[in-house]
Amino acid sequence: MLYKKVNGWKDISSEKVEKIFSMGEEYKKVLDIGKTEREFVDFSIELAKECGFIDARFKETLVPGDKVYYVNREKNAVLAVIGKEDILHGINYVVSHIDSPRLDLKANPLYEEFELAYMKTHYYGGIKKYQWASIPLALHGVVVLGDGRRVKIVIGEHEDDPVFTVPDILPHLDRVIQGERKAREVIKGEELQIIVGSIPSVIKNDEIKELVKYSVLERLNEAYGIVEEDFISAELELVPSQRAKDVGLDRSLIGAYGQDDRICGYTSLRDILDIDGIPERTAVCFLADKEETGSDGSTGLQSQYLEYFTSDIIAKTKGVYSDLYLKKTLWNSKALSSDVTVGIDPVFKSVNDPQNVAQLNYGIVITKYTGSGGKYSTNDADAEYVGEIRKLLNDHGIKWQTGMLGKIDEGGGGTVAKYLAMKGIRTIDVGPALLAMHSPFEISSKLDVYETYRAYKVFFEEPKHEEKKYITKSNKIYL
Repeated sequence: MLYKKVNGWKDISSEKVEKIFSMGEEYKKVLDIGKTEREFVDFSIELAKECGFIDARFKETLVPGDKVYYVNREKNAVLAVIGKEDILHGINYVVSHIDSPRLDLKANPLYEEFELAYMKTHYYGGIKKYQWASIPLALHGVVVLGDGRRVKIVIGEHEDDPVFTVPDILPHLDRVIQGERKAREVIKGEELQIIVGSIPSVIKNDEIKELVKYSVLERLNEAYGIVEEDFISAELELVPSQRAKDVGLDRSLIGAYGQDDRICGYTSLRDILDIDGIPERTAVCFLADKEETGSDGSTGLQSQYLEYFTSDIIAKTKGVYSDLYLKKTLWNSKALSSDVTVGIDPVFKSVNDPQNVAQLNYGIVITKYTGSGGKYSTNDADAEYVGEIRKLLNDHGIKWQTGMLGKIDEGGGGTVAKYLAMKGIRTIDVGPALLAMHSPFEISSKLDVYETYRAYKVFFEEPKHEEKKYITKSNKIYL
């Protein structure tokens, strides 16, 4: 049988269309609620508690059917449903990252010049810097004050909130300063500065020369108790202030910030909350941080946190722990690295191999390998595991396709898959396609959101596998 993509909208019932659009509405709300990794973790844990999940710290033992959660420094969330099988037979992990490209305030951001107050930023992750100029931005994050108190800040999301912006230069005067620059440098990193005020303070103090800057600090101090030194112990992020929107006259697409990779965070979260009964294998939804900057740090996939919570689950299900138990569990585990891939855009189709690229509305995408060039920095899932996932999706009638991230030598990119595989976990990238990835307004398909949800759910709930039977004939081996 020839492999052929099947456009999902061509054979869809009105009942299923209603489910697809209903999930799209829910997904848009989640995108608006969780624009940063901390906010997404907060939302996920509150929802998990409502669905009966318990903080794992308060559980001495775990038995099949137990639902627990873990939180790592408010930037990772882990939800686990304990399965019937011995934990040493492995865990089914669905791992998504919930950080997205953005602008972070520098540690000493505030200054004044020409009676305008600005704040300096440092971009986070791979962005086209010019896309972040002259758009409304909201400020999200936390500030730890000098006395140890922590203050949460969200400015720019409500209708009557002020917003922030990076002013671009007018086209009348950009010929010399921008005209000869390459696209990636039309706006340079140090030029990504937001305007935050222009009214001077009325304070009468000859030692204070920068009155607009001081006025900004006065407002921050009045509202949040912040002084200038507190910026050093702050994590403040600038994200697009617009809400998630339907795109197109038929409303079949969604445009929003942060869909890479909260589209997978949302679907995997909802899946583990929706698990029916007790799964055969222990199911884990892992919402990770730092993927956009290499998965470094104590909240990235290169940290030991996956081993930490997995060890805790082993100890509480087995009643005893050993390093060998951990290694056995990981080696017998399976994972979906649930991350997005590129969808082909007819305007820029030349960057893709049309025979090996995903399309919107064609379902979830199996990506055997990512990386770049000669398959550098990739996981490259083995044929047996690709076949297993392909069969799982086919058996449940889930719409899927294959794809890769661009033509060879055109560029490339990576996911968390290789960091899972390094721990011995059988891993493959499985997620939906996007247009305008890493932009402030990424585009997804509502149908693909729904099929992604269905795919992760059957992976969590997959039945116990029978052993493969091999038939030998004429010294050849056939499955």
